[in-house]
Amino acid sequence: MSLTSWHLSRLAPAPLLLGLMAVPLAGCETLDSINPFSSSKAPVAEPAGPPTAEGLYNNGIDALHTKRYKLAVSQFETIQQNFPYSGYTANAQLMEGYAYYLQQSYPDAVQQIDRFLQLHPTSDDAAYAYYLRALCYYEQIADIQRDQQGTVQAMNALQDVVTRFPDTAYARDARLKIDLCRDHLAGKEMLVGRYYERQHEYAAAINRYQRVVQDFQTTNHAAEALARLVEVDLKLGLTDQAHRNASVLGYNYPGSPWYQDAYNNLRSAHALQPSDVPPGQPIGAADTGAPPAATSATAPAQAQAPVPVTQKRGFFGRIVHSVF
Repeated sequence: MSLTSWHLSRLAPAPLLLGLMAVPLAGCETLDSINPFSSSKAPVAEPAGPPTAEGLYNNGIDALHTKRYKLAVSQFETIQQNFPYSGYTANAQLMEGYAYYLQQSYPDAVQQIDRFLQLHPTSDDAAYAYYLRALCYYEQIADIQRDQQGTVQAMNALQDVVTRFPDTAYARDARLKIDLCRDHLAGKEMLVGRYYERQHEYAAAINRYQRVVQDFQTTNHAAEALARLVEVDLKLGLTDQAHRNASVLGYNYPGSPWYQDAYNNLRSAHALQPSDVPPGQPIGAADTGAPPAATSATAPAQAQAPVPVTQKRGFFGRIVHSVF
């Protein structure tokens, strides 16, 4: 049976909801609505006698409903070992990965999902499998104080979902999570940049701030990065460069408190120019209509304003799944 028979029960800024069905299968805009297994049919009691693939599968689904994840894994594994050619075997492989995911055994989940994809690369459930695999990496993202290789890995896995299945609910949710990953990576760059600045290692700090401006200009950290560049430039006596960075900041984020800080720093350094627009005034008040010229130390002048992230819940908060 195919997971594509599943349907989204509701759309919300969370994960997809997994509804499990007794026999054959069926996560995103909220994972509260994505597992493809949904049916009003109750698990069938296994008759007396030797176990069957159907009975084992229903036992596994029932174990998932009651959060007995280790039992679910054992039931799905038994199907694969004893009934390798059953119509339930492919679903059991994928549901074993899901059971590992629910008990936060993410490496085991990824290994099992990879096995499913290797054996069934053209399955109708491949989109769900790739999405579940990406969630396993996403849930392991570390705090910005730690190495962010896991964030890069999660972002790559999420992008794989978007590339392979662009018109699915899985891809829509993956795009939101990619934005959060990018924001997380930018936050790491800012953390390191501020550290270097406190240590008076200004060249290293500039490199970090420039990366945020150039590579993460649609994140919430871009305005601060430009303001920090102004700050460091003034410390180095690079008045013209500080002014250019402030101009880009003022053009793209005129109402940001970071532009207020940059403007005040320029004023304290006697580096303001007649064309500079004070914070709070419309940009057209002292603007020719064209953005400031970009330099090697700034973002492109046409940098977009930050895209609002709609799924902000305490970053990487634990996703709650429902199994009904």
